[in-house]
Amino acid sequence: MSVAGGEGRRDALLIATDTYDDTSLRSLRSPSQDCTALAAVLADPYIGGFRTEQLKDARAHQAMRAVEQFFRDRSRDDLLLLHISCHGIKDDDGSLYFAALDTDRDLPASTAIPAAFLRDRMNGCRARTIVVLLDCCYSGAFVPGAKGDDQVHVRDELGGHGRVVLTATSRTEYAWEGERLRTRVPQPSLFTGALIRGLATGAADLNGDGRITVTELYDFVYESLYRSGVRQRPRMWADVEYQVTIARVATSRPPFAGDTTESGPAGDSAAGPRDGGQPQPEPTVSARRGEDVVLTLELDLAETVRGAKKDVDVDTAIVCPNCAGVGTAGEPTAQRCQECGGRGETRVRLRGLVRPRTDVRPCHRCDGLGTVPPQPCSECAGEGRVRARRALTVEVPAGSTDGTRLTFAGQGEAGAGGGPSGDLYIEIEERPDPRFVRDGDDLRARLDLTRAEAALGGAFPLDTPLDGRSTVLISPGVRDGHTLRLRNRGMPRAQGDGRGDLLVRVGLREKDGPPPGGAPDGETHRVTG
Repeated sequence: MSVAGGEGRRDALLIATDTYDDTSLRSLRSPSQDCTALAAVLADPYIGGFRTEQLKDARAHQAMRAVEQFFRDRSRDDLLLLHISCHGIKDDDGSLYFAALDTDRDLPASTAIPAAFLRDRMNGCRARTIVVLLDCCYSGAFVPGAKGDDQVHVRDELGGHGRVVLTATSRTEYAWEGERLRTRVPQPSLFTGALIRGLATGAADLNGDGRITVTELYDFVYESLYRSGVRQRPRMWADVEYQVTIARVATSRPPFAGDTTESGPAGDSAAGPRDGGQPQPEPTVSARRGEDVVLTLELDLAETVRGAKKDVDVDTAIVCPNCAGVGTAGEPTAQRCQECGGRGETRVRLRGLVRPRTDVRPCHRCDGLGTVPPQPCSECAGEGRVRARRALTVEVPAGSTDGTRLTFAGQGEAGAGGGPSGDLYIEIEERPDPRFVRDGDDLRARLDLTRAEAALGGAFPLDTPLDGRSTVLISPGVRDGHTLRLRNRGMPRAQGDGRGDLLVRVGLREKDGPPPGGAPDGETHRVTG
């Protein structure tokens, strides 16, 4: 599986950080789990064939040492893969950093992993093919007053010749189980989960040639996230003049005897002997897990601060009450689908730019199950599920942030053929507030004073979303732009360990009267919470 001619080494370094000493950086639940699962697929000799090294919850200097060692003493034909899963943050100048266990958000240059450091190490590496996979949470990346914009320019930070970068924006997720919120239950990242699924099952081999290139892997991940209904869209930048093969397809299950394809009997493209008149086992109804469902719930700042209960209408497929999900009117036996020969998929040849390619699609007759009921249920037409709308009460925990995802296990689409149901994700979308902006667990507000009021100082009222009206003490002669910190007046931390702070910025106006616009200025607004 060389990338372009030579036989080099295939090495992968996976860096994952779940927990942080700095309480302003929320714990993430998926990185370590994703790291272990992805490393297993990459190291599988039948799939990736990589030598893998994992680094979990390391300090910044340990991670930087591992990165430097990883890119040293390489040959031209080596294929190197770097996977990073953690918080991403930006400093006042807009430079990107990757958070480690001991990262101080206010001191990223000395306590985090600079993207510039990674770029320099890759620029000095002799290996001509480097693949970077970033599954980072940028919810705390943007500090107020930063000179950079509100985007993460990964291409500028890490791009380069012979380099392929795949990235996605992950969000801190919460798992809902019964009547309580569990914030420490590991949940797979949708981005890395799609990577693993595409490699492990071979589904990312879009042209059916037995190899999975970086481009195919990206296309598979993009389509997987798009179909799941989440808002994140992965990105890819590549500066290579050849196809980079990440993995090959592991041997799939043997086809049924007598399998047929769209072009005729097996033997043209399927492995295994023909029927030969031998008796075949009676097929049974196949089951498939239902799709996950993602819904967006819009809330005001006051609701995310205090927590809220909301009724949400969920329109999903449920188990057919007439056949109990079996799909048949009589005995729960089924016949092998004649359209796909029991595979559950058909192959369609498409015209490509350079050469024809094969597209694998679910069989339209059996909906990918491989079997069809002899007497379909009249209520669900043999699918085993019907559409229904139901009401669900969602309890949003206090201190939730924009992008918080509540997971209701088994509340998604019912599985076809009696398969298990998928999960339901409720993603919180916080509406902009005219008076306050989020900065992690902190809140930022602006207090406008006349120059006379600033010169004299005194006590001034300020409404807060959680504590009602508070009093802010201003010292005489306060300057324009001065920021006061009110301890424990910010957002409740979702994990129950106190509250953030309220940061009040003083703004001066020339004369009495309401300030122009009546809201914090654009610079103060430039915060992602």
